[in-house]
Amino acid sequence: MWNDTRDLTLEAERAGVVRLESPFVGVASLLKEQQTRAPEKFVMRESAFLDLVNVRGEPGDPAFVSAFERVVGCRPPSAPNTVSRSAEYQVLWLGPDEWLVRSNEPVLDGVLEAKLADALNGTYAAAVDVGSGYTVVNISGEHAREVLSRGCPLDLHPRVFKVGQCAQSHYFKASIVLIPTADDAFEIVVRRSFADYFCRIMVDAAEPLTS
Repeated sequence: MWNDTRDLTLEAERAGVVRLESPFVGVASLLKEQQTRAPEKFVMRESAFLDLVNVRGEPGDPAFVSAFERVVGCRPPSAPNTVSRSAEYQVLWLGPDEWLVRSNEPVLDGVLEAKLADALNGTYAAAVDVGSGYTVVNISGEHAREVLSRGCPLDLHPRVFKVGQCAQSHYFKASIVLIPTADDAFEIVVRRSFADYFCRIMVDAAEPLTS
């Protein structure tokens, strides 16, 4: 993961783009050590530099829904705490008129906000790039749910919280958006300002299960 991040940063520098830096830069060695400890039991990796855009709009407005779908490739989910997917993006339900759209691949220069703003012009809607304020973490392994349950108050049983859903919660003191991606795998959106704390507290919670 860290080699991928470094390669992306060098590519950005060669292109004359402002240098990108992972929110986990201060805990890189800790995270690399964790990744080699017992990955079949629990492993955590960052998906750095994804396009993340917060969208507000009226789900009952056909013009908004149509414009959104043209850009993102799918409709914004209307059912609470669900996820919609297209070839390039995932859309997370955050509220009756609010969604978080994230790219599936890293980007050097966020373009989604501009595309949405142009498409949504004339509708009662807004699109705001929040990629610089958040990062995305992926965890997996046979103990992933147990590690999460040590700091998250949600009912994480696979019959209750499963693929296709998402939820806003917290992990110890860090606010998160949590998305199950498989039986023993989750994606977590966390604020950049909490990334260092989040990494350290999750590694600490996982240590007894991976030693």
